[in-house]
Amino acid sequence: MENMYLVLVIVLFALAITDLVVGVSNDAVNFLNSAIGSKVTSMRTIMIVASVGIFIGATFSSGMMEVARKSIFHPEAFTFAEIMAVFVAVMLTDIILLDFFNSIGLPTSTTVSIVFELLGAATTVALIKMTAADEGLSHLSSYINGETALTIVSGILLSVVIAFVFGALIQYLSRILFSFQYEKRLKYFGSVWGGLALTAMTYFLIIKGLKHASFVSDAQNEWMKEHTLTILGASLVLWTLILQLLASFTKFNILKIVVLFGTFALAMAFAGNDLVNFIGVPIAGMESFFSWRASNMSPDELMMTSLAEPVKTNPWLLLIAGLIMVLTLWGSRKARSVVETSLKLSRQNEGAERFRPSFFSQTLVRFSYMVSSALVKGIPLKTLEKIDKNFQPLPLAKTEKDPVAFDLIRASVNLAVASMLISLATSLKLPLSTTYVTFMVAMGASLADKAWGRDSAVYRVAGVVQVVAGWFGTALIAFTVCSVFVVLILLFGMYAVGGLMALAILLMVRSHISHNKESDKTSKMDKMLANNDTLSRRNLHEMMARDVKKSLESARAAMSDAFNGLMEEDLTLIRKSKKDIRKLTSRNERTRYHLFQLIKRSGEDSNDLSTAFVKVFDLDQDLAQSAELIVKACVTHIENTHAPLVPSQEVMVRSVADQVGNFIGQLAVVLGSQKTISAESLELYLGKKNEILILIEDAIQSQNEGIRLEKYNSRNSLLVFSLLMEARDLVVIAARFAKLFASISPELEEKDHGPDPLLTVASLN
Repeated sequence: MENMYLVLVIVLFALAITDLVVGVSNDAVNFLNSAIGSKVTSMRTIMIVASVGIFIGATFSSGMMEVARKSIFHPEAFTFAEIMAVFVAVMLTDIILLDFFNSIGLPTSTTVSIVFELLGAATTVALIKMTAADEGLSHLSSYINGETALTIVSGILLSVVIAFVFGALIQYLSRILFSFQYEKRLKYFGSVWGGLALTAMTYFLIIKGLKHASFVSDAQNEWMKEHTLTILGASLVLWTLILQLLASFTKFNILKIVVLFGTFALAMAFAGNDLVNFIGVPIAGMESFFSWRASNMSPDELMMTSLAEPVKTNPWLLLIAGLIMVLTLWGSRKARSVVETSLKLSRQNEGAERFRPSFFSQTLVRFSYMVSSALVKGIPLKTLEKIDKNFQPLPLAKTEKDPVAFDLIRASVNLAVASMLISLATSLKLPLSTTYVTFMVAMGASLADKAWGRDSAVYRVAGVVQVVAGWFGTALIAFTVCSVFVVLILLFGMYAVGGLMALAILLMVRSHISHNKESDKTSKMDKMLANNDTLSRRNLHEMMARDVKKSLESARAAMSDAFNGLMEEDLTLIRKSKKDIRKLTSRNERTRYHLFQLIKRSGEDSNDLSTAFVKVFDLDQDLAQSAELIVKACVTHIENTHAPLVPSQEVMVRSVADQVGNFIGQLAVVLGSQKTISAESLELYLGKKNEILILIEDAIQSQNEGIRLEKYNSRNSLLVFSLLMEARDLVVIAARFAKLFASISPELEEKDHGPDPLLTVASLN
């Protein structure tokens, strides 16, 4: 029996290491967003500053470990066996949940997840005990501290609104004060602004970073609380003086100090306060095991009163946890994905939007625009013009590489306002999430900074709504899944633990592979445009060739899977064809967003190629439309269980499908090779196109004859006509790609074109 529970303790700590990894991947956005977005310094320096903050903060977190022991439930009401089942279920759920959010690149709250996991598991066990004891629901308060969950939910709602409003308000006033050309005005107001920001962060560091440090006594905490105003006043004077001296005697940008100090403060507070979310439960499990082993009682008899006692965590455990967090910060690709989501929603410059607009975002943006239009009517025109001058972003240099998402003014506002709100809420004992506050401050600041223009607002609002919805989904999913897990563990013991661990590992490995595939799918076009260099003729032709090749391949795959699924009545192939279409349309959507930047960045001698790219995009859309119509026709026919094609129709359709598929596939290889195309080879290839068109025309005539002879019914006939006509369009569109490439290829000035690819393909058929 003892060995079994010892194994469970080891399992808890193994899960804790994994939880640290996925937790840091999720929460890194809280303290990295502003520094990375503003590019305050090199990425290496930013990571070092954040790493130091995390490592120091981890050693200060001992006092927070009681949250996992007694804040959510009353431990004296549960036995050792029940507590261990709760703890294992919580850790398994937390890993799966956080890894899921990391994989899709959305930030969520580790605090909310751990609280509702504990609440779900403990409530489920309590209900089982109450049912066995024939107790009513009124006794639930004897087991669960429901007030904690209620205050957390109310804190979420309150913090989301307040953070967004204050972030927008402070950023608006800051931009009016400094404008985007802040360097000039920084000489006059910079030291005061920086002093205020650093004072807010200093107070934040004291309240959130030092409050629960193991070396800070209750008397020292009380002294800091009593002398809050003195600390704030002294900090303001000291920081303002230091920054003024730097501004007067050096050319150093004082805002860099603000951003780096804020990054350190938030990283330190994250580790100091949120470490309990990752290792609090395993440590509580270990201490429960020691109490049970010393009691010489049955695990079903020992009530865990010991968990209600104060605890000081072993500092070595905190140091090891801090080291794991730092290593994760440097090596996690998922952390970069979560940060990227926040940056894309708050960036100042144009680019592809990650989120699709929703009805809610469209309605909200339209309503907001009408309200703002009505409000500004009462403001004098000269006043509006004067205000608008402060919100004119600096022009982006054409040769500037990797432009910043936003400037140092907005970065300092993000950090200062987030620090101020978190500190204030902590001092008032109001629960909130660091993730929620930092994210919503960043979104409010980006709105006030006019980063959400009319061309991007619906996408940004849709993204924010999706992230916020995910936060509330976290609570519901955490509660439900953990409840199920704890029941399985209580019923099946170690078998359930082993099975759930295998499930967690499987899901994590699968999401890791999937995430890496998505990360590696970054197109050459994305990378070239991110570099921000002027695009050469070779760059343009290379991107165009790759785009056409992938579009043709996707269209061919969709058509082939749809035709085969239709004739074999195979739903698996039909579903695969739908996925092929989604890939094609998604790629076309990305190309559409890239098109403006591509034309803007093309060289003066590449106007004809950039124009050709516009034509390529138009052909891409036509290609996707025809392929999608084929897929929809086949999907409708199979899903409605209509009668299959008769043998003569099947032979005819297969013949056309094979010819069209080969034509498109060969052309994809040819155009993707980036070789020049001669007039001779083009003529031969267009001849093949005509042969296929004649084949399709003959098939249509044959279908007509069959209808007159009453060989085919009306539904099948309409289906075949639709497939043949759309297949014809695919061939014509593919041939137009070849014509377009033949018109531009001779101008690429290559020394060795190699064998003519179209001529080679034509000669093989």
